[in-house]
Amino acid sequence: MQMRPLGNTGIEVSRLCLGTMTYGEQNSETQAHEQLDRAVAFGINFIDTAEMYPVPPKGETQGRTESYIGSWLTRRGRRDDLVIATKAAGPGLDHIRGGSCLTREHLHQAIDASLDRLQTDHVDLYQLHWPDRRTNFFGKLGYVHDEQEDATTLEETLSALKELVDAGKVRAIGLSNDTPWGVMRALHLADTQGLPRVASVQNPYNLLNRSFEVGLAEIAHRENVGLLAYSPLAFGMLSGKYLDGARPPGARLTLFERFQRYTNPLAEQATRDYVTIAREHGLDPAQMALAYVNSRSFLTSNIIGATSMAQLESNLASESLTLDQPVLEAIEAVHQRIPNPAP
Repeated sequence: MQMRPLGNTGIEVSRLCLGTMTYGEQNSETQAHEQLDRAVAFGINFIDTAEMYPVPPKGETQGRTESYIGSWLTRRGRRDDLVIATKAAGPGLDHIRGGSCLTREHLHQAIDASLDRLQTDHVDLYQLHWPDRRTNFFGKLGYVHDEQEDATTLEETLSALKELVDAGKVRAIGLSNDTPWGVMRALHLADTQGLPRVASVQNPYNLLNRSFEVGLAEIAHRENVGLLAYSPLAFGMLSGKYLDGARPPGARLTLFERFQRYTNPLAEQATRDYVTIAREHGLDPAQMALAYVNSRSFLTSNIIGATSMAQLESNLASESLTLDQPVLEAIEAVHQRIPNPAP
C-alpha cells in the first residue's frame, strides 16, 4: 500500500481510504466490522466518516456510522495505528443540532458528539462537509452571487476549529465540497490570522467528473492541499452495472432514487465508452476507474466504499493496477469527446 503525506501535517495516509457512508443503512454493524478488519489487514490506515452518515441522511439513523466505527475501534484496541477522519455537516439538515451550521457553538457540539460515538478522544482529520455559504457544490453549476447575511463567516468557523485543535480534540482540518476560492480563502486566513491550515479537500473526482482539474488541481500542488477523492466510481456507475437502465437488487441507485447525479444520458454514454475500453484491454471496469484516480499526481487518497466484501476486494485490487499508455490515451479520448458529463 502506497502511503502519502496529508498536507503539511506530518501524518501519513494510505493511498486508498475506506469510506463508510453505507454503515447503518446498507451495511449492518457486523458487516461494517468485517470491512474494517479486511481493509486494515490489506494495509489501509485511513478511515473516513461523517456525523451525517449513513446516507441517505435521516434523523433515525444519523450518527450510526460513527457508532459502528467506535465499537470496532474499542474492540480492536489499536487506535493509534489509524487515521480517523470525520466531517461536520454544513447548513440545511434540521435533524442535526436543530439545524446544522458551522458556527463556533455548533462545531463544539458536533465534535463532542462525534468523539462520543467514535469512542475516542480525538480525530486525526476534521472536515467541513460543505460550505456555510451559498456557492457551487453537489453538482450545482452557474454561480449566482448572494451575500447571504446570515451565513457563518469562514473566520468564525476556522477560529472554532483552532479551539478544537488547541484542545487536542482534532489533529488536522480539511475542507469538503469546496471551491478554489474557498480553499484559497481558508489558506489566506491561516497565514494572516494564525488559524489552522487546511490539509486536504474532499471533493468528487472520477472519470465522469474531472472538474477538480480545472481550478483545484493547481492549488493541490502549489499549496500542498491534496485531494481526498470521493465517488471515484460515480455511485457505482463506472462499474457498468447500471447500463441500459439496469438496476441490480440492493444496489444504491436501485434503493435510493435521490442519487441521480451520474445517470444522465451523456454520463451513460461516456460510461459505456469507458467500460468498453476496460473490456478491450482485459480490465475490470471498476478497477480501471479506480486505478485512474489512484494515478493522479494531485491525489492524497482515494475513498473507496462497498456494500459487499466482494466489492471491497475488487476495490482493494485497484491499488496494484497500473494503467498502460494505450489505456490512458483511450480514456483521454473519451474525456475530450464527452468532458465532465456529470459534474
